[in-house]
Amino acid sequence: MRLSKSYWKTYKEVPSDAELISHQLLMRSGLIYKAAGGIYSYLPFAMKSIHKIENIVREELDKIDCNEIQMSMVTPGNFWKESGRWETMGPELLRFQDRSEKDMCLSPTNEEPVTAIFRDTVNSYKQLPITLYQIHTKYRDEIRPRFGLLRGREFLMKDAYSFHVDKDCMDEFYKKMYGAYEAIFSRMGLNFTVVEADGGTIAGGDSQTHEFQVLADNGEDTLIVEKDSDYSANIEKAKTQRAGIDFIDAKELKEVETPGKKTIKDVCEFLGQKQFHSLKSL
Repeated sequence: MRLSKSYWKTYKEVPSDAELISHQLLMRSGLIYKAAGGIYSYLPFAMKSIHKIENIVREELDKIDCNEIQMSMVTPGNFWKESGRWETMGPELLRFQDRSEKDMCLSPTNEEPVTAIFRDTVNSYKQLPITLYQIHTKYRDEIRPRFGLLRGREFLMKDAYSFHVDKDCMDEFYKKMYGAYEAIFSRMGLNFTVVEADGGTIAGGDSQTHEFQVLADNGEDTLIVEKDSDYSANIEKAKTQRAGIDFIDAKELKEVETPGKKTIKDVCEFLGQKQFHSLKSL
């Protein structure tokens, strides 16, 4: 298509509510249109980029035998009530009733619907493992949407769900998915790092969870990286190691006067306690 035939409008002015350079450029270059706070329409040239990204994702997931589906954005409330998350999800889950007064919601994620699909269509362990994924719209009623597409209320998301006969099978597929994500980010030419992450309420206590983080000067996550090893983690998950500390049973706290003691060293010597200051460098 010739540029003269395309639908495209650019702007000289910087939008007053656009804090990040990425948000400013997306608006000024005519790639997105703001319909409401945290809700954007993708314009023609943005769609060309989105299609290229989707194709990369599909190609890499096809290599590890993932199956693409598309679930409805509107989800029956009974799926969420069965899992218990109808009550615990919080106000980010936009709930409403249809004309039959049945509880419904806009999907912020799709664990519940995909589980319903799986249990109604798979009837033998011989069909496992199975991985279902989609590239589809999600909605989370953020209290303060910001940063353009980075923290919107309605957004496009690739989400995948795998089902396995046992944990060994799941762990093996996790490695394949990890490799697929590395390939996807590398093909897009992104400067990224992989860190240990907190799985929150979805992942189990012993689950391995990683985040693929694109490095940038702005954002809401803080990463901890140890230069002398390959350890890296989201600050929510990061742990430190302290050398030579012996833990004793907790005692009742009490106030102790430390007259004239101006440093930690002075206080430790006054109280007859060891001073520890050596932490593993992160």
